[in-house]
Amino acid sequence: MKTDTCVTYDVLRQIAFSMGASLFGVADLDRIREDTDLLNPCYDAYSRGISVGVTLDEAALAGIVDGPTPEYCREYIRVNAVLDSIARALAEAIERIGASAVRIPASEVVDWERLRGHLPHKLIGRYAGHGWIGRNILLVHPHFGARVRYVTVLTDLPLEPDSPTERSCGTCMRCVAVCPAGAPKEDPKRFDLRACFNKLAEFNERLDEPHFICGLCVSACRGNKTGEKGGAT
Repeated sequence: MKTDTCVTYDVLRQIAFSMGASLFGVADLDRIREDTDLLNPCYDAYSRGISVGVTLDEAALAGIVDGPTPEYCREYIRVNAVLDSIARALAEAIERIGASAVRIPASEVVDWERLRGHLPHKLIGRYAGHGWIGRNILLVHPHFGARVRYVTVLTDLPLEPDSPTERSCGTCMRCVAVCPAGAPKEDPKRFDLRACFNKLAEFNERLDEPHFICGLCVSACRGNKTGEKGGAT
């Protein structure tokens, strides 16, 4: 069974990368349940979360100086569409072998009061080994920083899970310095979500697009390319 599981992991990973994925990993949902209460009980039937990431195009991020640009908005929409297509293909592949799967959209807010989606993709991504939660409360990859968007597929297929990283932002304060709302703090637990959303709403009116996006801390975040634990530079 273990051999079959490993083969399935590799097959699913190959499907994801063939469709444009930059990152692929599997989170142990039972471990997340032990550590947090952030997973909706409606997903209790699923033991694994497949996390897929697609990097944002550098050219689209380069023009972000004092707020989001039309180019960044188009890139945001493009990447979300790629992610949702990958998630659909993975779910269909899982269902073909007799297991269950549910796709969680890459970008869909269901709770505007708390600014939450169906589930936190960044939480699944962290436990799937992609990175850590930074001061900007985004998932930070060691090489790509926060310049990745994610999608999740939940399944009862007993895939071999990946392990969370021990790294952190270290002394890096780029997102703190660049945020016009002052939302990120040295302590990620003090992130001002309401200030962040108010600035997103302001940008939304300026850009006249149906998306609440910014891109400043995303563009500024460079992760930890040195590979040193806890020492982003």
